[in-house]
Amino acid sequence: MIKGSQPSLGRLLIPSQSFHRRFNHICPQPSKVVFSGIQPTGIPHLGNYFGALRPWVHLQNNSSPSSTKLIYCIVDLHAITQPQDPGYLRKCRMEMLATLLAIGLDPNRCIIFEQSRVPAHSELMWILSCAASTGYLSRMTQWKTKSGIIGDTSPLDGGKSTAKLKLGLFSYPVLQAADILVHRATEVPVGADQVQHLEFTREVASTFRHAYGEIFPLPKTVLSTAKRVMSLRDPQIKMSKSDKDPKSRIMITDSPEEISLKFRKSVTDSIGNVVYDRQNRPGVANLVEILGYVQGREDFDTLAKEMEKSSMTTLKETVSEAVIEHLKPTRKEYERIIKDVGYLEQVAKEGARKASESAEETMIKVRLAVGLA
Repeated sequence: MIKGSQPSLGRLLIPSQSFHRRFNHICPQPSKVVFSGIQPTGIPHLGNYFGALRPWVHLQNNSSPSSTKLIYCIVDLHAITQPQDPGYLRKCRMEMLATLLAIGLDPNRCIIFEQSRVPAHSELMWILSCAASTGYLSRMTQWKTKSGIIGDTSPLDGGKSTAKLKLGLFSYPVLQAADILVHRATEVPVGADQVQHLEFTREVASTFRHAYGEIFPLPKTVLSTAKRVMSLRDPQIKMSKSDKDPKSRIMITDSPEEISLKFRKSVTDSIGNVVYDRQNRPGVANLVEILGYVQGREDFDTLAKEMEKSSMTTLKETVSEAVIEHLKPTRKEYERIIKDVGYLEQVAKEGARKASESAEETMIKVRLAVGLA
């Protein structure tokens, strides 16, 4: 194991100060609450691991439970905004949970859970939806990207390009806001493509606060210094599961033989020496970066100079051996955990219980505020 995305509430009656004094005492929590979610796409590849998962473990191992609450969610409700085979989705959910445990996340330190097991997420989504602006949602970019829509098209225009748009895909930023706000998260690490969604979350929280008081904190966007791992077959594009060529990516459970073969087949060039030049020698630069990530280094120019006399074959062998050794404990732990279905179900249920408790603290206040309790 590793060690170390309408009607204004402003005109509604604002609850009295005594209301907030009465309910702000409910289960005080640590000053920092970090929420992160990941889609249940099954076993992650090296890019997912370096970009998101390893930082989760680092945060776990370098923060105090008394000051930092960590909530890691498998966002399976978000996954069904695109058609899913039910059996495959169940398999991917289990594989993702096993992966989170195998990389070193401790369910006794973090809340690790599947979104669909905590109904408060959907309940808060509906409450927030009743005041969310469709105009704001129509300006979001991801639903357009996933629908193949270009330009400033609005789903309210009724054109052919949006005729098949599903409500879930259009409104999922509201669910994402609910995911964050229901746990009163103060920090949300995201990549650059999710910044717009965090801005929407703060807008929703601010509107709610204006009507009902400070039930929700305004979550801070923490831009992750995501590690960029490119395709081994086309170093101009990011490593991805959607690539039709399986040799383009390293899965974190790949065998040593598979890893070695994929690096041998990786695209570099015929110049010969090792130089870190992402623009002109992207294949070589990608291998240097991967080696740096394994070693916990980002001084890629220096690292390349240390290997400048190496051949492409030697570079590939060096990176391959480093990755194999680095992933060995994770692969071994994953193979053990994935066989223990009973343990996985136990972890999932306990995580859901803890997440439900965390969410219910918020929902007590929300229901009372809006008159549902």
